[in-house]
Amino acid sequence: MNQVKVKTVAETLNETLVAGVDEVGRGPLAGAVVAAAVILDPDHPIEGLTDSKKLTEKKRELLFVQIKEHALSWALGRAEAEEIDDINILQASLLAMKRAVEALPVSAKHALVDGNRCPDLPCTSQAIVKGDLTEPCISAASIIAKVTRDREMQVLDEQYPGYGLAKHKGYPTKVHMEALKELGPTEIHRKSFGPVKKLL
Repeated sequence: MNQVKVKTVAETLNETLVAGVDEVGRGPLAGAVVAAAVILDPDHPIEGLTDSKKLTEKKRELLFVQIKEHALSWALGRAEAEEIDDINILQASLLAMKRAVEALPVSAKHALVDGNRCPDLPCTSQAIVKGDLTEPCISAASIIAKVTRDREMQVLDEQYPGYGLAKHKGYPTKVHMEALKELGPTEIHRKSFGPVKKLL
């Protein structure tokens, strides 16, 4: 029996310059929220794209290289801990995604955004809940954002030793919470987040 291939939203659009947009780092107590926008090349499909959290670190790193090599266009956007504290994490996530789309060297005509809200973008857009599981361009954006942020946290771990940032990436693990109590928050900690706020 022939299986009917279900088309992705990107495939149904009569447009090649469709950017997938996703962010990483809404939940951590430390570090930036990092977003990526990726326009895939229909002539260079990349195998194995899915939600970055479902992939091993090794697989993410391999796909990271392939995406950067074969995508028509890709870019990063971010919002730092200070901005998160100023405007809240939801607004900061939307701002990071907007910055990523605006930074694309080849402008997108349409954007598919992971989640249930779209930032204010210079092109048409639509939000897709769990889009990183169904839309390869969103999966690619989630991988670029996650690998980038994970690498940043490894660098920050050296700058701020004792917190275990390289392991937990800033998330509120037991190790991180104990280190916060013992060492106190740093400038990269999000002061508006409850567990950090109560230590100030």
